[in-house]
Amino acid sequence: MSLRRDAILREMGLAPVWRLRGRQAQPEPEPVLQPAAPTPASGPAQGRVRSDLRDGAGDLPQPVSTRSHTDVGDGVMGLGWDALEARIRGCEACGLCRRRKQAVPGVGDRQADWLFVGEGPGAEEDERGEPFVGQAGRLLDAMLASIDLKRGEDVYIANAVKCRPPNNRTPEAAELAACFPYLQRQIALIQPRLIVALGRPAAQALLNEEVRIAAARGKLHSHGGIPVVVTYHPAYLLRNLQDKAKAWDDLCFARRSMRGLKHA
Repeated sequence: MSLRRDAILREMGLAPVWRLRGRQAQPEPEPVLQPAAPTPASGPAQGRVRSDLRDGAGDLPQPVSTRSHTDVGDGVMGLGWDALEARIRGCEACGLCRRRKQAVPGVGDRQADWLFVGEGPGAEEDERGEPFVGQAGRLLDAMLASIDLKRGEDVYIANAVKCRPPNNRTPEAAELAACFPYLQRQIALIQPRLIVALGRPAAQALLNEEVRIAAARGKLHSHGGIPVVVTYHPAYLLRNLQDKAKAWDDLCFARRSMRGLKHA
């Protein structure tokens, strides 16, 4: 492992985790590709999601209803980038618009091979209008660097919802549904080779099913024919340091998958 990557992993909190377990430095993991059955290309599944399916323990379960995005979707799918971002910034399709300072469309290379999808903006993102700029954003940048990626260079970063949920709570099903046409249009414009879903809400929005991160990791899922890798949200990793090593495994799996896609 290079000195540069070792420093990045220390920044992610991985090196202390490995030392505490008494392990010597290990070569980069070689994940086994386990394709999952294709899933529908639309959003959250019906029913209720149990609290144990969320990334963080102790969260209350959220109702999940059938996606209905006619009001937004009918006018979005033909938009180009500038019109799409203007529509997002002026959107009033759900109640999140009432307490936002600004909507956060996304940022990065609009022809990227890599698309990273998070949950929703936090307080700093709401202030600045860019996703992943707070402490979780700094960790995401370190995660990207660990696999030789950089924000804005062949990478686009977006969220499942474009406005900050109050108190940074998990987005509700209706909010995910209202915002999904925007994410869907971004995917259609970018045409990424690979999508990385950061956390349960993003994974559930993309895969249209209940998702447990522990069970979804290490497999290639599908959104509209585009491979999807599921891993933990950086904000979750900041609260659960023991799972950073698992996120590193997921990043290695994503990079290996991308290499396979480019050489297919």
